[in-house]
Amino acid sequence: MSMNDTTSETPMTSTTQMLSSQMLMLASLLAAIIVVIILVFISRRKSQSRGNNLVLVGAPDSGKTALFTSLVYNQTTPTLTSLQTNSSLVPRSGSKQPFRIVDIPGHPRIRDQFKEFVPDAKALVFVVDANTISRNASTVAEHLHLVMDAIVSLPPSHQLPSLIILAHKADLLKTTSVSSDSISLAVNRVQTVLERELEKRRISQSGGMGIESMGGEDEKSEIGGLECSGPDSTFKFENWDGGEVLFLGTSVKAAKTSNDSKDGLAPLQDWIEENM
Repeated sequence: MSMNDTTSETPMTSTTQMLSSQMLMLASLLAAIIVVIILVFISRRKSQSRGNNLVLVGAPDSGKTALFTSLVYNQTTPTLTSLQTNSSLVPRSGSKQPFRIVDIPGHPRIRDQFKEFVPDAKALVFVVDANTISRNASTVAEHLHLVMDAIVSLPPSHQLPSLIILAHKADLLKTTSVSSDSISLAVNRVQTVLERELEKRRISQSGGMGIESMGGEDEKSEIGGLECSGPDSTFKFENWDGGEVLFLGTSVKAAKTSNDSKDGLAPLQDWIEENM
């Protein structure tokens, strides 16, 4: 009798062990899936938390440092050509998180410092002196080309920063009539000149020729970043593969009241308020 009982219990014990093993495997698989979901969630949260830097770049004497002091300290002070990076955390009203403004010197020897701030940039603001752009077109376009290449060179998983091209010192432009809008004139001039110069650089590269660089004597640059999509074969900002390019017109001048200075920066400040 005892032998029969032992024989009848063996299959049940084996089945129970198999079920326990399967349940253990399912539990392990479920735990692994949960861990992966948590890691993906954390990764996305970190990715979304990146990019609270507003990085000012551009050629020397374009007005970056005056712009920096106006945005950070809410006042306009006389400035000299900056040879070192300026950085400041800007507090926000209410529940909005503070953001950092970084002013990168435009001197050819040190301007590449901006690249270390690109991965954590919410926006790159390329500042252009709208009054001198026609005289300095080639140099300014070369600098902008470096910025555009840095943006498109970010890893595919990285959220690209916004590119804002600031037609600065718009108030100094001499308009042709009383009704002319100096802001629109500055923006149109800057966009037209830069598109023409960047198209020259694109053609030079497509022909297998190096592009002269201001970074050093006889130095040639073979950077990319000027690829465009669309029916038009010439370079246009609206077709740039690196994302949308926003043009704004601004001015900073020594003002009797802080409101005068704010009015000149209103387009940029409005963008900051909505997007930073």
